[in-house]
Amino acid sequence: MASSAHSNLMLAIHEKKTNSVDLYRPFRNYVTFTYSEREAQLIDDDLETVKQLRSDLERVPDPSPAARRDLLISYYKALCLVETRFPISAEKHQVNAVTFLWYDAFKQKQKSTQQNIHLEKAAVLFNLGAAYSQIGLGHDRTTVDGRRQASHAFIAAAGAFVYLKDNLSSKAAIGQSLTVDLSVDCVAMLERLMLAQAQECVFENSIAKGSTPGVCAKIARQVGIFYEEAFAALTTSPLKEHFEKGWISHVQLKASLFYSEACFRYGKELHEKEEIAEEIARLRSGASRLAEAKKSSRGAPAQLIEAMNSLESSINANLDRAVKENDRVYLMRVPSPSSLSPLPAFSMVKPMNMTEILDASKEKMFAILVPDSSAKALSRYTEMVDDVIRTQAERLQQASELTRVRLKEMDLPDSILAVDGNSTLPVDLKEDVEAVQISGGPAGLEAELQQLRDLKRVNQELLVHTEELLQKEATEDSQFRSQFGTRWTRPQSSTLTKNLQDRLNRFAANLKQAGESDVKIERSVRENSALMSILDRRPIESAIPTLARPIMSLDATEDAIVGTLKQSLRQLENLGAQRAGLEDMLKDMKRKDDILPKLMTITGSYEDMFRKEISKYDHICEDISQNIEVQEQLLMQIQAQNEEFSTLFNLEDYKASKDKCYKQIQAAIMKYREIKENINEGLKFYVTLQDAITNVKQQCSDFVMTRSIQCREMIDDVQRQMSGLSFQDRRSSGPYPSVHQPTASSPPPPPETQNPSHPHPHAPYYSPPEQMSRPGYTIPPYGPPPPYHTPHGQAPPQPYPPQTQQQPPSWQQGSYYDHQGQQPRPPYPGQNPYPPPHQGGGYYRQ
Repeated sequence: MASSAHSNLMLAIHEKKTNSVDLYRPFRNYVTFTYSEREAQLIDDDLETVKQLRSDLERVPDPSPAARRDLLISYYKALCLVETRFPISAEKHQVNAVTFLWYDAFKQKQKSTQQNIHLEKAAVLFNLGAAYSQIGLGHDRTTVDGRRQASHAFIAAAGAFVYLKDNLSSKAAIGQSLTVDLSVDCVAMLERLMLAQAQECVFENSIAKGSTPGVCAKIARQVGIFYEEAFAALTTSPLKEHFEKGWISHVQLKASLFYSEACFRYGKELHEKEEIAEEIARLRSGASRLAEAKKSSRGAPAQLIEAMNSLESSINANLDRAVKENDRVYLMRVPSPSSLSPLPAFSMVKPMNMTEILDASKEKMFAILVPDSSAKALSRYTEMVDDVIRTQAERLQQASELTRVRLKEMDLPDSILAVDGNSTLPVDLKEDVEAVQISGGPAGLEAELQQLRDLKRVNQELLVHTEELLQKEATEDSQFRSQFGTRWTRPQSSTLTKNLQDRLNRFAANLKQAGESDVKIERSVRENSALMSILDRRPIESAIPTLARPIMSLDATEDAIVGTLKQSLRQLENLGAQRAGLEDMLKDMKRKDDILPKLMTITGSYEDMFRKEISKYDHICEDISQNIEVQEQLLMQIQAQNEEFSTLFNLEDYKASKDKCYKQIQAAIMKYREIKENINEGLKFYVTLQDAITNVKQQCSDFVMTRSIQCREMIDDVQRQMSGLSFQDRRSSGPYPSVHQPTASSPPPPPETQNPSHPHPHAPYYSPPEQMSRPGYTIPPYGPPPPYHTPHGQAPPQPYPPQTQQQPPSWQQGSYYDHQGQQPRPPYPGQNPYPPPHQGGGYYRQ
């Protein structure tokens, strides 16, 4: 028993004593055996911390109860982490080298020994409650702040004993020896005692600040009730024989003292109300209770006896005054004490919730050790969360899809926007129009047609120039042949250039046929310019008809109808934004929902914990349900409003004109794409044909150059014959072969014989095709693939092909080249003016 400076004494509880226990070595061995040496090394610091906390607990308590309190809280959190990772028992593969021993706090000869961490945790919680009681008793209760702090400490002590009773007393007692101080009965009694002392501090403050007698009476009565409950437990087995008589007497006297105090204060309130008869009865009851209590007060502290005597004097003084007033003035009948109703009581205190203070989920100790049971529990909880989020996300998505479908059925919000001239195109149609406008639109087709004309002209000029080269060379060869007669023995130009000339002729025919296709394209552009002109409208929405207001309005309600519908649509839009926010909240909550630390400290049922944790999502789920319900009601409201709007504004005619406009735009896009594709094909053809003509022109230029060199050398040769030079000299000195065939007896000229006077090597009068062709002059494929490409594995045509029948070059197989008398295909095959994209429709397609 301890006291403060106040005359009313209070009780504090001494801590339980224990023996030394080595936790470090058994725990480390268990980790090494169950996990690995590496994990044991990683948690070595944590094991040292636990070891130090237990060592500090074993020493004589620190003079400061607050420091002792902090130590006990830290050690209890560490024990919560130890419990889920180190199974302490007598089993072979568990931590079986640890035994806890604790002595009873009230009869230290009694002790409890267990290989069970529940005993250790229960003892620590008991000592935590004791430390709080010592803190409360240590405050100066002569001041208002001191009494408030003392009350708070006693409330915390009561909370520690409640937590011990609800969570550990029963577990520590299962099949094991347990001292009485840790029993459910004892800790429940200590909880009542601590609440009584906390309420007593509140009563003292109420008196100090001058509260009304009625309020003080209620508070005092609750103090007495708490003491009475503690006294009832102390006088019942097993506590009856366990506590000293001084404890029992103290609690009994306090219960009587505060019952009488309540009667005294309540009597003062009755006196003010002039209820003298009940006042007399209450005061007599209080005085009787005090007199009875004093009979068993032998050995009680003098301060407590003095407080009882002082209160008794005050009660008797008021009682004498009340009796005299009643006898002289009121003459009321005084009721018997047994007929009185119970005194009113009001509790100002309750045990502190210690869950948050003792929560070890945020501790980092032993974090790397995750038992399989915790990992599986976490996986199961994660599945539960995922199921909640998936279900709610599906509900949100269905709600949004329902809104989209219902609004589309009502042609909203397009029709309401059309009233203000803000019509919109369907997204896919608008994208198609934008693509047409980006590519130049119908207005840009004329520039592309001019490109066709320019490319055609370039090809024609190139072809004419190439033909002039061959013609000039043939004319010169004919002149020399006429001049020298039979001495001019080289082959005629027409013989050598037949294949080249044939190609040039085919080029000319292709150009002519391409020109006809160009004319068809230009005609198609002119004929469809009116149809395609709608695509040049910017913005394209300006081409959509507007929804006209009623010509006549009897009551001018159209503005109100439109305004109401707009407001409903805005509300619907806000609901959609709210759904998006709710879904984000769910995902964010899941991302932050880490219950593994809690799983590592829980010792009860996972199911209870899961129910508690998953309930965090309930308020969002309720918000989602409310959102969907409000949306359904709003959609029904919008449907009714839209029916009224449709009737007033004649929406059917507007929809028909709008659909007609959409079809016109679609038809214009298809026609534009068709013409654009044909123009692009023509451009590709002209570019490819230009490359082909350029290659043939280069071959012709090489041919003319070679013939020119041969011509000069042959002129020199003929002139030497005409000057009387011997044929033999010419053979031995000239690098050019004779125009006459050598006789059989004539030896062949040595291959190394050369005439150093001539800088150019001797070239034959006629070169076979394989000698004339080279890779640089090969005609590449003309036209876009397919059909303008060389088949795989087929060599490009040579400038002088053999006389055998060959497949014409790939550039001749396009629509520009009529290989077998075929004509170009018409631009619009069949009867359908707008063929699907996969059907041929271009001028240049095969």
